[in-house]
Amino acid sequence: MSPMTDSLRFAEAVSLQDLSTYIKRARRIQEQGIRLQAVGQVLAAWVPVMTPGSLTSQLPAVLGLRTVALAEASRADVTTELSSISERIARMNPAETELSLPPSRLSVPWAAVTPPRSGWEPLGSVPDDHLRAQAQSGIAQITEAVPTTAGAAVVEQVREQVWGRDLETENASSAEDAQQLHEAAIPAGAAFGAHALNFLAAEGASGSTAVHRRGRWVRLSSQGGYILCRSTREPAIL
Repeated sequence: MSPMTDSLRFAEAVSLQDLSTYIKRARRIQEQGIRLQAVGQVLAAWVPVMTPGSLTSQLPAVLGLRTVALAEASRADVTTELSSISERIARMNPAETELSLPPSRLSVPWAAVTPPRSGWEPLGSVPDDHLRAQAQSGIAQITEAVPTTAGAAVVEQVREQVWGRDLETENASSAEDAQQLHEAAIPAGAAFGAHALNFLAAEGASGSTAVHRRGRWVRLSSQGGYILCRSTREPAIL
């Protein structure tokens, strides 16, 4: 097995700036770090959108994933602070393509969970505008329901109620897709992740997001990246 690499060489310089933008969007949501997982000439950049606060929490586990092409075969699996990567990119010349990985590491529960790579079952697709609308509606509901003086427990409870409920699927590409997506019990938090990380096509552009499932895991494949989420309950058997 090849040794772990301490730096990553990207196929294009612009890819580093795309990674920087991705990190900025992730930091608006959380500061729980980023996992950079390089296998061959592909880098998988994972960020947590939301994670359950306890074993009894009804908040779904929602991860964002963006993949980037590397110039050479590499092997790395590093979880570190978002700021560590963004600061390193900011100090680089825009024409540079090699990013050195920070020596500091984070030990966070979400990074120990890796969704399956294969065995995904296609369920259909959902219009991007529909996902965006559900995300915006959920954000508005949370803003309205949570007073500025609310404690962490109250905020968590409201977030569980809004993002833990099933995604509305009536606007799927077909009636058959709508039924399959409904049975899959996709948490509404998946729509929030796709919207917050700017993975969806521009509003009115008729973009759509493909949905796949494996067990409790659901994957949303959008124009700008992937959302992988784990439902808080078992999906119905189709």
